Amino acid sequence: MEYNEKAFDFMIEEMYFTVSRPGVFRGMHFQLPPHDHTKLVFCNYGSVQDFILDLRKDSPLFGKVAEITLSKELRNAVLIPRGCAHGFYVPDEESMLSYLVETGYEPDVDTGLLWNSIGHDFGFKDPIISERDKQLTDFNTFNSPF
Repeated sequence: MEYNEKAFDFMIEEMYFTVSRPGVFRGMHFQLPPHDHTKLVFCNYGSVQDFILDLRKDSPLFGKVAEITLSKELRNAVLIPRGCAHGFYVPDEESMLSYLVETGYEPDVDTGLLWNSIGHDFGFKDPIISERDKQLTDFNTFNSPF
């Protein structure tokens, strides 16, 4: 059975990947409309703690975070819908994530929220954060377009 018939309507436009070392946190990233997209994310090697933040104003889960461990051993994936921010933490070993996305990368609308402004206990302290991610918008001042 085709996956579209079973659970969702999702056409892949691009695929990309990221490799990160232990202690790295990346996120919480998303693209603004009209270039927002659903993502299917899986771990090629290693293991990550994956985080999804709901930014959809009409959702009962708005502002809430879901967590899942993605790993090569588990052979699992997570579908992140439009209107959700994504981030991940690498706890133990170098890890690679792959993304299947339904719209292309648009640098002008690629953005995110400060990971430590969303009021979630991530379970780690002092992660390695990129300079870009340190400059992201605070969740408390973000006006969601979703």
